[in-house]
Amino acid sequence: MSRRVFVPLLAVVLGIFAQAQQQQESRQPQLKERGQHKEPEAQPSGGKVEEQVPPEEDEAVAVKKEYAFNPLQAQKELQIGNYYFKKGSYRAAANRFQEATRWDSSLADAWLRLGEAREKQKDRKGAREAYAKYLEVAPDSKNASVIRKKIDQLGR
Repeated sequence: MSRRVFVPLLAVVLGIFAQAQQQQESRQPQLKERGQHKEPEAQPSGGKVEEQVPPEEDEAVAVKKEYAFNPLQAQKELQIGNYYFKKGSYRAAANRFQEATRWDSSLADAWLRLGEAREKQKDRKGAREAYAKYLEVAPDSKNASVIRKKIDQLGR
């Protein structure tokens, strides 16, 4: 690379770096005002150093998911659950069907498939509850009588 190209390119890169550094420094006071920036804590007297626990890295554990009515997400979870069910991964399928019911509690197919997945897992109580919720959501479905029989069989 010739010197005529390298020097101006280096100047541009350094300029971008300096600008980013300035933006970061100007943002520090804003973070302090919002309480998002934490100053290092002073060590307690006595010379003992207390170990600080870092924040949880796994967001699924750290933050509880909030569910709101979202039929598109429910449909997506149902499709993924069907994939897992066909694959034979009944636990994964049940988790996806459960997620679908949380996004849209009126989605009858999700309740039915959840009952089937739990039945495959030998979770009689869970299957019974899912089937009961299915009948609550879709009492006039074609297979309502079959599902009522399944609930009776699972209740024994």
